[in-house]
Amino acid sequence: MIARMIERRLTRSLTTRLSQVPAAVLLGPRQVGKTTLALEIAREQGAIYLDLESEADRARLSEPELYLGGHLDRLVILDEIHRAPRLFLALRGLIDRARRSNRREGLYLLLGSASLEMLKQSGETLAGRVSYLELSPFDVLEVAESADNRVGEKLWVRGGFPDSFLAESEARSLRWRQDFIRTYLERDIPQFGRRIPAETLRRFWVMLAHHQGGLLNVAQLARNIGVDAKTAASYMDLLTDLLLLRRLPAWHANVGKRLVKSPKVMVRDSGLVHALLSIEDHDALLSHPVVGASWEGFVVENLLNVAPEGVLGYFYRTGGGAEIDLLLHFPDGPLWAIEIKRSLSPRPERGFHSGCADLNPERRFLVYPGAEPYPLTPEIEVLSLRDLALRLVEAGP
Repeated sequence: MIARMIERRLTRSLTTRLSQVPAAVLLGPRQVGKTTLALEIAREQGAIYLDLESEADRARLSEPELYLGGHLDRLVILDEIHRAPRLFLALRGLIDRARRSNRREGLYLLLGSASLEMLKQSGETLAGRVSYLELSPFDVLEVAESADNRVGEKLWVRGGFPDSFLAESEARSLRWRQDFIRTYLERDIPQFGRRIPAETLRRFWVMLAHHQGGLLNVAQLARNIGVDAKTAASYMDLLTDLLLLRRLPAWHANVGKRLVKSPKVMVRDSGLVHALLSIEDHDALLSHPVVGASWEGFVVENLLNVAPEGVLGYFYRTGGGAEIDLLLHFPDGPLWAIEIKRSLSPRPERGFHSGCADLNPERRFLVYPGAEPYPLTPEIEVLSLRDLALRLVEAGP
């Protein structure tokens, strides 16, 4: 109920996708609003909704071909699809049967929390029949209808999970995020078949929050929690697969310089960063050592969430000190270079100028927490996060 208070930008894309393909998979971490969005579509299209965490709904699908075969004229929404991976094979047969009777699109909407098994099953079994979309936490364009920095700061501090962002107070928001982390560690991750000690994974997650935006060093992370590098890498893969962690790759270009090749690692939701570090509110955040890295990660995540399909994100760093916080690579070739500063009087570092000299990006921006856009130099525009997000959306098809 609460998540419907804010319209999700993905709604139109998902509806369009269902008009084009027989099955769509909507991925995203738990509690991000997938079910709320799916129920809106169900009401609009008269769809059948089945929750595979419900014993009653699982019982209906004990003979999936029999039950679903009687509903080829309606959209069927299957929530928590990872709970019944055997359905993928049945869905393939049903989709092919519908195709033979000229029903080619809008048959199934599958919701899941991006388990490795789910992606493997759907990718292999439904190849050519399925399209993927990712629902992320609220972004700056969904919650900030104007250049109101207070809304942007609230999103930064609380993160974008609907129940956290819309909580009645900072204390309730923090409690929700702490409970979310505990539930993931103690209940959700074991459901995906990964038997990892909850306390060990918590320490790993907290360490990543302290290391927000730093270069990946698996060996160092492993030493810090007392496991081997292979185990630490598996923890990293798990959190990435569950869309809770992002590896931002380094840009590789033939520029004749020694390039940093390790990815940056970021906890994707800023609110989870702050909950993992027990940061209670905006004032506490501003006095915490993670403040700069948290702001950078928040900006990166928002821009990548709103970027048009096919736009890829990187960072650039050389051994000589050239550095660009975020590079956006468009499918048709152009590069946008973005410097991120938590200052109302921002100035780009020398490394940003050096990086731009190396790569010659088409556009150069500096994102800051202020509201007023202005040109800093003939090549560099200073913008708020919201304004740059709007530029990105406008640059899409």
